[in-house]
This record gives sequence, structure tokens and C-alpha cells, in this order.
Amino acid sequence: MEDKVLRKLFLGFIHIHILHHATKHPIYGVWMVEELKEHGYEISPGTLYPILHSMESDGLLSKEDSKKDGKIRKYYTTTERGEKILREARIKAYELFKEIKE
Repeated sequence: MEDKVLRKLFLGFIHIHILHHATKHPIYGVWMVEELKEHGYEISPGTLYPILHSMESDGLLSKEDSKKDGKIRKYYTTTERGEKILREARIKAYELFKEIKE
């Protein structure tokens, strides 16, 4: 039960993390899985890719296909709408952090 609750909570953090990095440079799934792992998030590609597709459908990310070593790699960047949402999320996260820090 506790893991399920934490997973739901961390899902929002993961979305913010994705927007943050996709604003700085184009990202792709395998790189994002590794980046999240460095921050303590254990997320599989089978979980990440639906998140990326959902964020694209919501207009937060745009996707560009690029051929790399004979394979198609999908690169994601933050859209204007995604940047706006990220700015709002940063404000809310900062306010929350100030309130809950010990």
C-alpha cells in the first residue's frame, strides 16, 4: 500500500523532472530512465514511454524522430505550454518545500 501511494506522489515529480530536462535539451527515453535513476527513481521504459506519450498528447512535449545507428530515436522537447506548466510547477513546488522543510 505504502509503495503505491509513494509511486503516485512521485509520478508528479517525474513529470516535472521530464519537463525540466526537455526544456534544457532534447531528451530520449533511455537517457531519461538513467537520469531519473540518478535521482533515486526506479522507472522502467514500459512506464516512462506512456508518460512521454501522454505528455505529448497533452501538448507539454513535442516529438521529433531522428535516425541514429540505423534506429529511429524519438527526441522530446518542451513546448510553450509545457514551459508555462513548468514555471507554475516550480512556484508551487518551491512554496511546498518552504512549508514542509524542517
